[in-house]
This record gives sequence, structure tokens and C-alpha cells, in this order.
Amino acid sequence: MSETVFAQQWLGKATSSRARFLGYLTAVAVIVTLPLVFNDTYWRTNLTVCAINVLLAIGLDFILGYAGQLNLGHSAFYGLGAYVSTLLIVKLAVPFWLAFVAGVAFAGLAGTFLSLFAVRLRGHYLAIASLGFAVIVHQILLNWISLTQGPLGIYGIAPPPALVVDGTVIADFRNLTAFFYLVAGFALLSFLLLSQLVRSPVGETLTAIREDEVSAASLGINAAAWKVFAFGVGSAIAGAAGCFYASFVGTLVPDAFFITEAFNILAMVIVGGMGTLIGPVFGAVLLTILPEVLRGLGDLRLVVYGAALTFVVLFIPGGMAQAANAVGERLWRRRSA
Repeated sequence: MSETVFAQQWLGKATSSRARFLGYLTAVAVIVTLPLVFNDTYWRTNLTVCAINVLLAIGLDFILGYAGQLNLGHSAFYGLGAYVSTLLIVKLAVPFWLAFVAGVAFAGLAGTFLSLFAVRLRGHYLAIASLGFAVIVHQILLNWISLTQGPLGIYGIAPPPALVVDGTVIADFRNLTAFFYLVAGFALLSFLLLSQLVRSPVGETLTAIREDEVSAASLGINAAAWKVFAFGVGSAIAGAAGCFYASFVGTLVPDAFFITEAFNILAMVIVGGMGTLIGPVFGAVLLTILPEVLRGLGDLRLVVYGAALTFVVLFIPGGMAQAANAVGERLWRRRSA
């Protein structure tokens, strides 16, 4: 009997691993194909924005969906990554990738710093604390004119240097397609990293803390340390998105990182499905593309956009991931019947 159970468990794990592998291959194929299908500047620009938003959404989902920390200050880490990397490049002539690492590290450390002070806060108290942090960061970016240029902005930010091998240019990131592949590839790698984490004992620990922190503590889990870890990782990913954003847009102004951006990112996670990783990916894509599709409706697009968000929150609280699972189960039952 035990051998049979073991065989079933092994078969289940093998099937799951095969499905994940096929999923990753599909993701690579989609990433490679999209710029070829949407071959105009407008849609390739939107594809790159989608990839940046995917980074923001999965970073927040790791904090909110797995560690259960209601972070409303994600836009702050997004902005810190953008400004730190840009200022190092513009003012100190630091090479792009070194500045990129510094921007990611600074955003991660800022998230860790905030979490160290707010780690004992829960629910709306943490939400208010993180929202306050976002407001403080925005005001610093807006008013420290001697450093950030404030509302005047920083212009002429160069894209990443071209990838050159033996004197041959392999990828010129001034090209929209190449830049999309860079950001989308980094987003896929980040997704793989977080996916490995959430399937490991780390993910089980974070889920236990999210479900019942008191019970987790009774099992010897250091909830504070793990919450700080989750906050730092999610903030670092947001910082990476900010670095890519600055080099993509070529211009930095503080209003790009106002607190409304934090609510947009939160909406992507909720619409996609918290605690699923794949859900926020689709949520980020949907809420990036939908306003562009509705742009022809003029101001009416905001009504349609708001109605769509309200519908999802009221009738599909688990987001797109829950809806996809429900459809999949129904199709499986029909097939098995």
C-alpha cells in the first residue's frame, strides 16, 4: 500500500513538473512571438510597459499574497529604484548595470528598513504606514530639487548599453523589440525565482504566517524575520522595474511614482488573484492593455474600466486565477463524465 501511495505521489510530482516546464516553454514562445505579431511602435511600447507592470505585480503579490502584508507603498520602491539608478548614471557616470544593481539593492534595503519598523503592524495599520512611506518618498523626490530636479524632471536618460560579443552587436536596446526582450526576460527570471521560493519550505512558512501568525509562532516560526524577508524581496523587484522604467521612458518626474500608482499595482494583483503568482501576471497585462483598447471611447473608457474592476471584486473575489480554475474544473468534469 505504501509503495502504491509513493508511486502516486511521485507520478503527481512528475506531472506537475512537466506541466510547469511546458508552461515556461509556452511563456518563452509567447515572449518571442509577441513583438513579431505586434510590429508597430505603439504596441511594442505597450508590451514593454506590460513587462514592467508584471515585475511590479509579482513583487507585490509576494508581499501581499504570500506573506499577507497589505503594502500600499509599492510605488515608493518603484521610484527609488528608478531615481537611484538614474542619478548614479547621470551624476556619477556609473555604468548602467552597476547602477541597476545599486538601484535594486537600495529599493530592497528601503523595503527591509520599512518592514523592520512596521513588522508588528497588521491589516490597515500596515497599509497606512506603507502609504505614509510612499507619500514621504514622493515628497522627497518632488522637493529635493538640487538632487532630483523635482518637478522639472531628469531628461535624456540613455537605454542600457548594447550587448556586444567579439565586436558584434547582439542586442541594441535602443530598439523597442530588444528592450522588450530584456525586460520580459528579466520578468520571467523573477517569476521563476519567486515560483521556486513559494513551492519551497519558504513559501509554506510565509503561507502559514499569512493564515495565522499566532499559530505559526507556536510552531517556532520567526514571523517577524520572514515578513521582513518577503518585504525586502518584493521591494527589490519593484526597484528593478523602476530601473527599467527610467531607461525605457528616458525621463523621470516624481508624479510617475505618486501613490495612485500603488493602487494601480494593487488592482493588478487583486484582479489577477492574490497568492497565485501567475494571476498577477495576467492582471498586470489586462489592466495595462484594457485602457489602451478602450481609448477610442474617450472619457467613457474610465467608466467601463471602473465597472470591470468592480465586477471582478464583487463576483470573482479570487481574481482571474480563480475564474480560470473554475472553468478548468468544469471542463475536466465534462470530459470525465
